Amino acid sequence: MTDKLNLKFEEENKNIDSVDRYKFEPIKGYPMLSWKGKRPFTGTQYYPAQLKESYGNETDGWINKIFWGDNLQVMSHLLKEFRGKIDLIYIDPPFDSKADYKKNIELKGKEITNDRTSFEEKQYTDIWNNDEYLQFMHERLILLRELLSIDGTLFLHCDYRKNHHLKCILDEIFGQDFFRNEIIWTYSGGAIPPKDFPRKHDTILRYTKSNTNWTFNVEYKPYNELTAKRMKSIHKGVMVDVERGTPITDWWTDIKVPTGPMNKEKVGYPTQKPKALLERIIKASSNPGDIVFDCFMGSGTTQAVAMKLGRKFIGADINLGAIETTVKRLIGVANEIEPKNKKSEKYGLFEKEMTPVAEDKASYGENDKIEKFYTGFSVYNVNNYDVFRNPVEAKEILKQALEIQPLPNNTIYDGEKDGRMVKIMPVNRIATKADLNELISNFNYKSFEKKENENPGKAVEHLLLVCMGHEPDLGASLQKEVPYKLDIEVVDILRDKSNLEFKRDSEAEIVIEKGRLKIKQFYPMNLLQKMSLMKENVDDWRELVESVKIDFNYDGGVFEPTMLDIPEKNELVKGEYPVPVDAGTVRVKITDLLSESLEITIEEK
Repeated sequence: MTDKLNLKFEEENKNIDSVDRYKFEPIKGYPMLSWKGKRPFTGTQYYPAQLKESYGNETDGWINKIFWGDNLQVMSHLLKEFRGKIDLIYIDPPFDSKADYKKNIELKGKEITNDRTSFEEKQYTDIWNNDEYLQFMHERLILLRELLSIDGTLFLHCDYRKNHHLKCILDEIFGQDFFRNEIIWTYSGGAIPPKDFPRKHDTILRYTKSNTNWTFNVEYKPYNELTAKRMKSIHKGVMVDVERGTPITDWWTDIKVPTGPMNKEKVGYPTQKPKALLERIIKASSNPGDIVFDCFMGSGTTQAVAMKLGRKFIGADINLGAIETTVKRLIGVANEIEPKNKKSEKYGLFEKEMTPVAEDKASYGENDKIEKFYTGFSVYNVNNYDVFRNPVEAKEILKQALEIQPLPNNTIYDGEKDGRMVKIMPVNRIATKADLNELISNFNYKSFEKKENENPGKAVEHLLLVCMGHEPDLGASLQKEVPYKLDIEVVDILRDKSNLEFKRDSEAEIVIEKGRLKIKQFYPMNLLQKMSLMKENVDDWRELVESVKIDFNYDGGVFEPTMLDIPEKNELVKGEYPVPVDAGTVRVKITDLLSESLEITIEEK
């Protein structure tokens, strides 16, 4: 096929930089969307992943995977093993909605003597420069196509803001002949604008890797009672499957958005999508045992539904709150369905006296027909993506800590310090040469030319690059791409400012007495600070805690908890747990309401 996107695994650079590099060739002969600074995504390198936690067991050699990190690096990591092996991809990427999405943080029990028992915590920002957004999506869609199997399908969920742009990019990457559907998902509720028609639908674009063969299972919408009677009367004596109903079209009006504080489906995560939406997509374009991937995971709806429908899955998100929410949700789903998995060991995560957190008890309709469920899953960091607990706050923290002066309305730099223009590089991973592209594309070259003419041989810009670790020769790489002299200083926070305090560590008092592990006190200092609370204001530390997990035989590497205390929304953790007689080194993980965790190891006595 002449329009097939080719990806080649290159070995020639391995002796130079000890990384694996992948090369891409764009599709030829299709219209292309252009934007300022559009850069061809010609290659990516392999990024390592660190296994952090594991829940449950493998099934037939497979364990599901959740990744915390930049999804570009996550997918670059996955290419080595999963190129051409993902059967279904669903993504709900940023919409460029020009909004900050927040989660309401509310104390459990509300017995703390302070007026501020709740507040809103920013989870992520969906505010983009148009060109940056298009480049961001372009690069990720290229990798997604490479991961997709030859008979696989991609669903991209968007709305009126960017669906026209994203369709152009998808046509460029997949080829317009591989476009299958523009699905309209309609819903009700929300504000009504005074001078516009109310916007009451999202768009889901569907593409396949092949234009001759792809997985598709026809789904049906049952007739209502009146229509069923009429159909039976009209087709009396004719072979018509009245009970099955009518095939689902590309106009979805029957799936409601989970709303209201009493809705059992809501998990408190912004932009959560309904399970019924993902159920329809997963059933239509995959079969039991297939691999489902979502790299904008959010609350983990894709993963939860995939698990319940007997699919394997991989998920990724850059937000720690998304990881913690998904892990909690998957534990509940696994605990609910595990007895149906006759061919694997009992999940056995919860102590019998505890109440598991699970999805609603309603089955997804065809679970009884599924022979095998994949309930075990592991959690990874990619490229040591765990320096900051909240990526949204990281830049502001750095600006304050380094005393960087803000530059209002400047779209290139993050501020100024000591006569240097400051650019803060990615804050949750090491900076790479590819991260310099934003600067290179947006430099004011006319200004550079003017400065060069006025002062020949002098630097036209004095720069300070702030990094959390970086590839070698980062400054030299930037200079190489710019035809004017630059004065570049690189500050590595991990190395040069190692004593800089970004967050206050949590504190806890944990003891083992008479065969019981007891958490006597827990002080999540960052959460207390946000709530304007002092230690002495906390009568019951459990009001600040989302979950407690314990690994009674910690191997010093991977956290594999066998005791999980994850209570319902307004219930409290127990705080005291029996210690097995065969316990060794004990590792305790306490996660607070901000999804920030404290891990403590208690050595065997």
